[in-house]
Amino acid sequence: MCYKQSNFLFVQRLLHSFFKMSSLRNAVQRRAHKERAQPKERKRFGLLEKHKDYVVRAKAFHKKEDYLQKLKEKAAFRNPDEFYFKMINSKTVDGVHKRGSEPNNYTEEQLLLMKSQDIGYILQKLQSEKKKIERLTATLHSLDSQPSSKHVYYAEDREDAKRILSETKSNGGLPAFDDLPESIKRKTASSYKELEARKNRVQELEKVYNEMALKQELQKKGKKRKLREDEIVCPTSRPVYKWRTERKR
Repeated sequence: MCYKQSNFLFVQRLLHSFFKMSSLRNAVQRRAHKERAQPKERKRFGLLEKHKDYVVRAKAFHKKEDYLQKLKEKAAFRNPDEFYFKMINSKTVDGVHKRGSEPNNYTEEQLLLMKSQDIGYILQKLQSEKKKIERLTATLHSLDSQPSSKHVYYAEDREDAKRILSETKSNGGLPAFDDLPESIKRKTASSYKELEARKNRVQELEKVYNEMALKQELQKKGKKRKLREDEIVCPTSRPVYKWRTERKR
């Protein structure tokens, strides 16, 4: 019994001294061991590859190799008559495979809201153009509706006619368009051109607005059908639709 107890104490003291030595060993500052660098004659190859770097590179290489092997097997066993729409909807740009543009999957409420916003923008532009046309027409109205003098003057000779003409001009008579300066003539001509261009723009905007309004109405709920040519009372180039009358509760 005493022999076993002495052995136990010996082992306990040995373990205590071992742990004490290990703690002291860790407390002492040791030299930091650096990894082996690339030899001078191989500096051109960059940093020296370590084993962990080789493992990462090898795994990536084998992964690509397995993927290429699977693609080769698919190509070998491919059916020459098979067809997918991605074959024509995708393309390769600079060696990079790009998929075609996918359609936006919007709901009917979202499409109706977006089109209503577009119609509002077109209507705002249409009203703005009409106001600008009204302002231009008002400024050019004085030249378009220039009153003609119906008063008749009688002169005895040319000198008397020149005197009467100068008196009528000085009394507030409006000068003729030919007597205006060149700068005013150029501004007036450009104003007429602008007026004509804005009128054409209004016609185009009205056409676009009517088409968008028709498409918006066609998207709404309710049974409708397109009329045939013999059913249309006043033939037009645009399609005509007829909605079924529904009782509103």
